[in-house]
Amino acid sequence: MDTTAGETDRNHGPVVRRGVPGGTEGQVAELYWEAFGRKLAPALGPSETGRAFIAAHLNHDRGVVALSGDRVVGVAGYRLSGRALTGGGVQEVLSAYGLFRGLPRLAVLALLERSPAAGELVMDGIAVDTAHRGKGIGSLLLREIGAVAAENGCHRVRLDVIDANPRARALYERHGFTAHRTERTPYLRRLMGFGAVTTMHRPVTAPGAASERNPG
Repeated sequence: MDTTAGETDRNHGPVVRRGVPGGTEGQVAELYWEAFGRKLAPALGPSETGRAFIAAHLNHDRGVVALSGDRVVGVAGYRLSGRALTGGGVQEVLSAYGLFRGLPRLAVLALLERSPAAGELVMDGIAVDTAHRGKGIGSLLLREIGAVAAENGCHRVRLDVIDANPRARALYERHGFTAHRTERTPYLRRLMGFGAVTTMHRPVTAPGAASERNPG
């Protein structure tokens, strides 16, 4: 889709836009791996291979990015109408990793799969470059995701946050997300580094969507 949201300008901070610009796939993959590498490594590791896989299979129109100049310094992916920012199905995994290495990786990926319910947009990750954290980029990305949800007729945004990431949960709570349920996953702590996943919801309304685009 690749449309500019116009949240900020070059003189005042990152510009938030929809769509992953061509040529920045590697930057997005790097941010995703930095944020979620511990969780993704059992499925897509080692890191160099995982980053290359993510970059090669992005759905460009399922992400919102924050740009500082020509560099992506923040990204939020979402799943809508059966497609998410991070793509790559069974054949792509088997092609990249081979049959015997690929089959167990597919099983791990299945554990991470989250499908939207009717009228729901599911976020599948938000990542901000370490050098640009604390500058409100995460908030800008979340606001634009809210606008995307509203424009697509969704009644809520859903996301999952792991117990090992309290900073992300605090960000989501500040933006109106509330915990819906927590699934204990002690069997994943050794493998992926977390022992519980909390599903959070935030309702989407037309007036709220307007405020997302113009936070004041």
